Amino acid sequence: MGQALGCVQVDQSTVAIRETFGKFDDVLEPGCHCLPWCLGSQIAGHLSLRVQQLDVRCETKTKDNVFVTVVASIQYRALAEKASDAFYKLSNTRGQIQSYVFDVIRASVPKLDLDSTFEQKNDIAKAVEEELEKAMSHYGFEIVQTLIVDIEPDEHVKRAMNEINAAARMRLAATEKAEAEKILQIKRAEGEAESKYLSGLGIARQRQAIVDGLRDSVLAFSENVPGTSSKDVMDMVLVTQYFDTMKEIGASSKSNSVFIPHGPGAVRDIASQIRDGLLQANPPQV
Repeated sequence: MGQALGCVQVDQSTVAIRETFGKFDDVLEPGCHCLPWCLGSQIAGHLSLRVQQLDVRCETKTKDNVFVTVVASIQYRALAEKASDAFYKLSNTRGQIQSYVFDVIRASVPKLDLDSTFEQKNDIAKAVEEELEKAMSHYGFEIVQTLIVDIEPDEHVKRAMNEINAAARMRLAATEKAEAEKILQIKRAEGEAESKYLSGLGIARQRQAIVDGLRDSVLAFSENVPGTSSKDVMDMVLVTQYFDTMKEIGASSKSNSVFIPHGPGAVRDIASQIRDGLLQANPPQV
């Protein structure tokens, strides 16, 4: 009805291209406009000024001969002041942008190896944006943002990279585990050495106390009982120790059977053997 009365409406963020008898006449801003169709005026088309996005998938090869698929996201919009150029100069805007993206990516990525491609994806995006901005500005379009959103190596390459990464982590874990076991063994050995040292000190002190006690007993017995010698006292002490040992063997429920000669003569033989052993271990100094 509006067109029949010569009025048209242009929506927000949109411009309309008006032609008169097939020739470009004006760019109509959003709002209501009179369009005298009887004088040859008509709307040739509409042009959106909103930001649009185009995702481009480009397969190329890196410097180390690895095929990758680079996914670039291009955000662009038409300029209102160059709406006529954007409407008339390009018939396939998305195809034109895609061609420029292919050209820049396939010129940049082959100069880099696979790892550098991942590290320098921002540089690749910047190169694509500069080239697009320079080319598309002549056609009335502005490049708002260019992003490299994904770099996909071949499936076999990804699997190999994951295996290399897993092997490196397993090697690191094995090294850490071995180092931990080494520390545990060192600490365990240090603990055992310290325990044996303290045990040796305890046994030495115990034997020293026994020797001191025996010496005091021999001296006290010799002073209180006239006519006794140190040998007599030692024989009596050995007999006492002998009977204490027999008592402990008999009282222990877990002890095995032990057969030893028993009788006063056996005690005398034991005393002689102990005395002879001490004399042989400590020969008299000449």
